[in-house]
Amino acid sequence: MSPHADPLYHRRVWWKEATFYQIYPASFKDSNGDGWGDIPGILEKIEYIASLGVDVMWLSPMFDSPQIDMGYDISDYENVYAPYGTVRDVEKLIEACHKNDMKIILDLVVNHTSDQHAWFRESRNSKDNPKRDWYFWRPARYGEQGNRLPPTNWRSYFTGGTWTWDEHTQEYYLHLYDKSQPDLNWENEECRKAIYDSAMRFWLNKGIDGFRVDTVNKYSKVLPFADAPITDPTNYIQPAAEMWCNGPRIHEFIKEVNRDVLSHYRTYDNQAVVTVGELSLCSETESVIPYVSAMQKELDMVFQFDITHLGQGPPGCNNKYNFTPWTLGDTARIVTKWQTFIDNNDAWTTVFNENHDNGRSISRYAIDTPEYRVRSAKMLALWLIGQTGTLFLYQGLEIGMSNAPKEWDMSEYKDVESKNYWAEAIRLTCDGTDPTRMDRIKNGLQLMARDHARLPFQWDDSVNAGFTTANEPWMRVHDEYGQINAASQERDRESVLALYKKALRLRKQYVDVFVYGSFEMVDGKDEEGLFVYRKRYEEKVALVVLNFTVEDKVLGSLGTEVEGMKLLVGTYAKVVPGTLQPLEGRIYVNY
Repeated sequence: MSPHADPLYHRRVWWKEATFYQIYPASFKDSNGDGWGDIPGILEKIEYIASLGVDVMWLSPMFDSPQIDMGYDISDYENVYAPYGTVRDVEKLIEACHKNDMKIILDLVVNHTSDQHAWFRESRNSKDNPKRDWYFWRPARYGEQGNRLPPTNWRSYFTGGTWTWDEHTQEYYLHLYDKSQPDLNWENEECRKAIYDSAMRFWLNKGIDGFRVDTVNKYSKVLPFADAPITDPTNYIQPAAEMWCNGPRIHEFIKEVNRDVLSHYRTYDNQAVVTVGELSLCSETESVIPYVSAMQKELDMVFQFDITHLGQGPPGCNNKYNFTPWTLGDTARIVTKWQTFIDNNDAWTTVFNENHDNGRSISRYAIDTPEYRVRSAKMLALWLIGQTGTLFLYQGLEIGMSNAPKEWDMSEYKDVESKNYWAEAIRLTCDGTDPTRMDRIKNGLQLMARDHARLPFQWDDSVNAGFTTANEPWMRVHDEYGQINAASQERDRESVLALYKKALRLRKQYVDVFVYGSFEMVDGKDEEGLFVYRKRYEEKVALVVLNFTVEDKVLGSLGTEVEGMKLLVGTYAKVVPGTLQPLEGRIYVNY
């Protein structure tokens, strides 16, 4: 019996079998010609989204915001950023999703707000303001020479320190991300209650079906604040994840969210609402299980980022975009680890290889040159869709969108993190601290920057890829939109888009083995270039065979095994028995 077959461990619920489709509103479809994607634009494309065979739309932040961090700096949870539309537009989108038998979830961004949020404006108004304690304020420290120092030596995610001085009240405030994103103080009960009302109940009452929970394991800080150990002797600021990640009250806080808010709501078809948390800096399975154990009643599932962080430098320091080579064997070990960590327990897993915070998968895990990009995109589709867990797709993955061309100047990169890392690289190169840093960071950003996922969706071969009628979209459209776009692929039975639609249908048809089946890695060795895994559910078996190289690969003993199985789906129109052609993928089943 499969370890997943026992209902004690993996009870069947709707969100385990669902495919989620993430939409980044700025870059999906512009309806009014102002260069920004918007909610009415998404409504225009609702039939396209439904035609993919997805079950849930995940809408990235569309809330009112100064857009320093593309909407992850929220100034009003109960309003919509004007270029995206209105609250009524979101209500229409909720209705449209439900009418098309899809659910919809929103981002829940409650580790921090924008510094333009009314709560923070009150908090910084005076030291005795009732909302002062809704954020973290601390006095300065002073060095031996009387120089002012921040309360701790922590490094932020976006380079620089985590404390910013406020002249008006003569204290520092904490921000793990940009200085415009002050951290909320979850220790304050009144603050938590306001979060639940404004960021959650407001939208749940309008009929949304759950949340993707941003930075979910950072709400609880280690108090009192203290310096992080010095692991980088060249800097004053230090990586400090142990001070603010998986803190002492984090599970208490998440349980409270589930008990006091989420448990009181149902989806439009009377199912339990869903949560998926962004769980960074949790590389060990035992650190993840408490968040997603059904018995614990915290989160339904989480994103764990080992696979999308391949190639990044150590987290929390200034080496994120200092590219580190990796191998197919590394990929195999990561996939095996997170596919099997749910064996014989009541935890659940997610499957994804793209989102709004990472480079495109075809450019990172395969080959995006014109000769190989279609084959690469199809192979990666089967790599993903055959795995156990809840499946998440990011807009454009289904047509094989790739990273921005390497010929682009770095000025085309708009993301706050990219700009900060690039500015730091210029400074450290020019002052002689690190003479080769610009070259290294440029290479890393060209592979992994968040900007790549944020290029406008490529709808057709008209001007600006059909994304907008504006002369200039908010972000440059990929140069190859004429060759890679949804319209041309909808007419092509052998396109990447066609394969995704077919594979998603088959995933539902063979739900036992693909969603709930146990995972076994058969072959993922670097030297062979093959990635082969087996899925089992009771007597049902599927075999996924993938060739990550541009050479023919002999299946060997696997060729004998597949002789007795049915070829369910493949990426080549013509199969060569016993051999995998370059960048070919196939899925076989025995039933």
